[in-house]
Amino acid sequence: MTPDAAGGGTPPPARRIPWAAWAFQAGLLLVLLGLGAWLLSSTLDHLRERGVRAGFDFLKDPAGFEIGESWIHYESSQPFWRAFLAGLANTVRVAVPGIALTTLLGTLLGLGRLSRNLLLRAIATAYVELIRNVPLLVQLFMWYFALTELLPASGEALKLGPGLFLSKSGMSFPWPLWEAGHFWPSAIEWPEAGELNVSGGASVTPEFLAVLLGLVTYTAAFVAETVRAGIQSVSQGQWHAALSVGLTPRQTLRFIVLPQALRVIVPSITNQYLNLTKNSSLAVAVGYPELVSVANTAINQTGRAFECIAVIMSVYLALSLLTSALMNRYNKRVALRGGA
Repeated sequence: MTPDAAGGGTPPPARRIPWAAWAFQAGLLLVLLGLGAWLLSSTLDHLRERGVRAGFDFLKDPAGFEIGESWIHYESSQPFWRAFLAGLANTVRVAVPGIALTTLLGTLLGLGRLSRNLLLRAIATAYVELIRNVPLLVQLFMWYFALTELLPASGEALKLGPGLFLSKSGMSFPWPLWEAGHFWPSAIEWPEAGELNVSGGASVTPEFLAVLLGLVTYTAAFVAETVRAGIQSVSQGQWHAALSVGLTPRQTLRFIVLPQALRVIVPSITNQYLNLTKNSSLAVAVGYPELVSVANTAINQTGRAFECIAVIMSVYLALSLLTSALMNRYNKRVALRGGA
C-alpha cells in the first residue's frame, strides 16, 4: 500500500533551509553596520574640524564624580566607562523587578476587569482609566513626594512585617549572607530598628522605590488591558466546553483559556516590557542614578554630548533587542504548544 493510500494524502516535502534569505539578511546587516560606522566617523571628523573635542577616548579617563547608589563597586577615581556600567546596572536593577511586578499586577488587574464581582470590576476599571491617563513623570513625582515627605523618619520607621521597615530613608529588608566557598547562604541578616535608624539587612533608597513603584503601577494599567483583550479573544465555546466536562471556572481559566490567550497576550505585552525599560530613563527626574543620569553628569564633565548620547542610544537599543529576542523565543514556544 502506498503512502498516499494509507495516509490519504501526500507526505509534506522536506523543509529546505532558505540560504538565500539568510545570505541577504546577513549582507543587509553588514551594509547597515558599515553605513552606521561611516556616519559616526564622518560626524566625529566634522566635530574635530570645528575645533570640538570628539571621540570616545574620554571613556578611559577618570570620571571624577560619585554615584549615589550603585549595584556594582564604583569610585570617582575609576574611568567613565565604569561609571556608565554602574548606570546600566542601576537601569537593569529597576527594570527586571519592574517587569516581574508589572506582569503580576497587570494580570490581576486584567482578571479583575473580567470579574463577575461588580465592586472588584469597578475598582480594576477605575485603576486602569486613572493611571494610564496620568503622565508617568507626574506619577514619579507623586511617589517621590509620598516617600520622602509623608513617611516617618528612620528612627520611627514603619514596620510592615517581620524584618521589613519603611521610612524616609527607604526600605530595609532581610538579606542572605554567604560565606566564601559556599553556594547556599549560611545565614539571613535581619534589620533591627534603633533610636536613630534601621541597621542590618539590606535596603533600597526612596529614589529607587519611587522609580520602581511608578513604573510598575503605570505599566500595569496597559498590561491589564492586554491581558483582558487576550482572554476575551478566546471564544465562549471554550469556556462552555470546559465547564461541561466538570472543570471549575478557575481550572478552565488556568488550563484552557490562558494557554490560548497567551498567543495574543505575549506579542503585545512585549511592547510594554520595552516601554518600561525605556521609561526608566525618566528616573533622572527624581535623582535615581541610572544610565541617563550618569550620562548627563558625564556630558557636564567632558562636553562630549554626541558621544554620551550615542552610548545611551546603543545601550537602550541593546536592552530592547535582548528583551525582544527573549520574548520572541517564548512566544514561539507558546504558539507551538497552542497549535499542538
